[in-house]
Amino acid sequence: PLPAPIAAYVDANAVFDLAGMLAPFAEDAIVLDEGGRHEGTTAIQAWIQLATIGNQAVFKPTVWREQQGRIVVDGETSGAFPGSPINLTFTFLLRDGAIAHLEIH
Repeated sequence: PLPAPIAAYVDANAVFDLAGMLAPFAEDAIVLDEGGRHEGTTAIQAWIQLATIGNQAVFKPTVWREQQGRIVVDGETSGAFPGSPINLTFTFLLRDGAIAHLEIH
């Protein structure tokens, strides 16, 4: 199974639970997505609201692996956006049981 913070994020994403998606992130976490940098939980909350909930985007992991201390999760993202569905890779860095860094590509 996916590590707990990542599983919590994915499970909350499936039901568009903003608070649930935000909860696994560390206070000083950084998200890199579509050329944007979102640092800290206030910025990450705004990013989730706009990018995920705004586009009704759901990430469904298909395979994951540990690579150079990070958790790399491949999957399909579908939603109300052009080109849906698309395959994306979410690369997580966990620290003290929380998501410290997430890069989506």
